Amino acid sequence: MDPLLAYARRQDRADGLAHLRARFVGADTDLVYFDGNSLGRPPAGAIERVERFLREDWGGRLIRGWDESWLNLPYEIGDRIGRAVIEAKAGQTVIGDSTTVLLYKLARAAVDAQVARDPQRREIVIDRDNFPTDRYVIEGIAGERGCRVRWIDVDLERGVSPEQLAEAVGPHTALVVLGHVSYRSAFVADVPELTRIAHDAGALVLWDLCHSAGSVPVHADRWGFDLAVGCTYKYLNGGPGSPAFAYVREDLHGVLQQPVQGWFGTADLFAMGPDYVPAPGIRRFVSGTAPITAMIAMQETLAMIEDVGMDAIRAKSIALTSYAIDVADEWLAPLGVTVASPRDPGERGGHVILQHDAMREVTARLWQRDVIPDYRDVGGLRVGLAPLSTSFEEVHRGLDVTREVLREVLAERAGLG
Repeated sequence: MDPLLAYARRQDRADGLAHLRARFVGADTDLVYFDGNSLGRPPAGAIERVERFLREDWGGRLIRGWDESWLNLPYEIGDRIGRAVIEAKAGQTVIGDSTTVLLYKLARAAVDAQVARDPQRREIVIDRDNFPTDRYVIEGIAGERGCRVRWIDVDLERGVSPEQLAEAVGPHTALVVLGHVSYRSAFVADVPELTRIAHDAGALVLWDLCHSAGSVPVHADRWGFDLAVGCTYKYLNGGPGSPAFAYVREDLHGVLQQPVQGWFGTADLFAMGPDYVPAPGIRRFVSGTAPITAMIAMQETLAMIEDVGMDAIRAKSIALTSYAIDVADEWLAPLGVTVASPRDPGERGGHVILQHDAMREVTARLWQRDVIPDYRDVGGLRVGLAPLSTSFEEVHRGLDVTREVLREVLAERAGLG
């Protein structure tokens, strides 16, 4: 037997999370899913939970559902994410709008508060390899508020270093926006050190947790977070377009004035008063009617995380990505593939980038063969491994097909196909 396959099977037998794979729709098929870091598989229990909600809660209770059960759901689920996923005490995390909208609300509120405190603080620091939405939102806010974006150029296989951030921040810095795990390379930022550097310069920090929440442990309170935003459709399996979560440190609730004032963020929701009076606490960062139906599915995965803990999830994530790199080194490196993710597991999140100039074509062909990675320029096939739903044998099977397809493409390029 192929030693790499034998190892995969041993790992699957010893895996303390292996039993959870059976809870995900499609995990028992031959399809290889390497895109759980973009859109997670649906848990079967989530489908049942949503159906039950539609029939019994919405269908049965109708508008009577807007009692405390629906009104409190964004804060209850937010606290569960705070407790199980990002290690934040209650009352600081809420489920709300899309990632983009929450990024805008928190970043704009932070910039306005900093400028009000010190009119000279009109710089926003962000790196050029941050996720496009983050960069676009920050450019828009800078234009609205008369601020300047200070860009950090980074190594695409790494990320913002402490030295780079220390050089970029200063007395004019209002806000620093950073990603915990790079969407491209999976590089894990040194969150405590980068946060300290920004704070020493008098800046606030907004962390993007989209590629870490549910895969890499986060310690929001211990690390001194000011603000954070994360999505729920990747490792939290909330479904396409499921709402994002926002974290705002407790002592900033009364300092920040969110820019999208809506009735769900008012002190007395049903007073319908003539003036906007913000609610106390995290509720002031909510704007409109909460997307209740879209919050239902993620509760299934939150229950799994609460049961097994983020440390176990992180341990399996490291094992999966390490195995993928070992297989790539043996099978794909001879074909010219390089690993464009950190080899140190402590610096690597839940996915691996395999680099080759043929990978765009390889990715398209893999999709036709029921192997589903995604592609990131330049030449990066991204292998996303969701610890709750991915097996080691699935990794072996998918990379075996990847080798076969890459050989085909290279043979065609050489005129041998």
